[in-house]
Amino acid sequence: GPAIAPSPAPPRRLQRGDRAIAGPSFVLSGASIACMVLESAPLPTHLLHYLLTLGVAALLSVVAFNTLSRPRDFLTACGVALTKVQRTAAEIERKTFHIAGLLVPTTHQFLLAIGFENIACVQICVVITVVGWTLDLLRVAFPGGVIARNWPLASLLRESERQRLTGGCYFSLGCTLTIAFSPPSIATVSMLFLILGDMSAAIIGVSFGGETCTMRLGRQGKKSLEGSLAMFAVCFATCCSVFLSVELREYPAFAGALAATLVELHEPFGINDNLTIPIISSLAMQWAFSRVAACDAPETIEWVRAMAQQAVHPGGL
Repeated sequence: GPAIAPSPAPPRRLQRGDRAIAGPSFVLSGASIACMVLESAPLPTHLLHYLLTLGVAALLSVVAFNTLSRPRDFLTACGVALTKVQRTAAEIERKTFHIAGLLVPTTHQFLLAIGFENIACVQICVVITVVGWTLDLLRVAFPGGVIARNWPLASLLRESERQRLTGGCYFSLGCTLTIAFSPPSIATVSMLFLILGDMSAAIIGVSFGGETCTMRLGRQGKKSLEGSLAMFAVCFATCCSVFLSVELREYPAFAGALAATLVELHEPFGINDNLTIPIISSLAMQWAFSRVAACDAPETIEWVRAMAQQAVHPGGL
């Protein structure tokens, strides 16, 4: 009879000390940080679909808000105090522009999906970052120059940013370094922490900050507990949804969300959080994934299920 092909051997589970490889450039070497990449980690095509869906939903939300005939009445109906409505509306207008930052992880995953190596993506980011920093430095150095007079979206700049580098420069540098030193899926989540988490913290903080807890937080006392909780919740939910197929994803999600929230709250070393949030949160998630890898996740899950069954049906095992 015809020969029967042998069944493929089951994939070997990651063991402590293994060097994880999955997908393009999905490698982090180094003895101090062991990066874990599970076989079920999201692929670039999945992440691209996720980001496109997220971008469409965000765009529709912005369009819906901007088409309201009386947006301030809408904010009042949402519970925003009358004294905060004007500032909240201005903050929403400024922060919703940050949704354009979704173009960075979306373009990154698109390039990976069509076959680009991660190193090529890093090189593109470096060029864009160098050009952006050069133009912004010229704007600051020559306030009355051509670049300063024709700076795009100048009306959205904070007063403090008119005489120094904008947050966009630090955003570009932070994304470039994160893409260079993190696995693509973790880099994507870290950038989403910055884009969605920071936006949530600002809008919720301005709208409801100081109402539940009057204690002011942060370096200059301008942060609120409400804003920080909103950022943590958004970051945690984002990470869990991206790594939905990964066992014990809650632990890296908690570590990454906590790191991003604390960085946004305290701004360590006084460095712009557009630079530090993606870098530090990505390192926190890589550390947490390495700890989960050491736990041998599937056996841990089965052990918990067996204990639950024994508790419900004593003697049934």
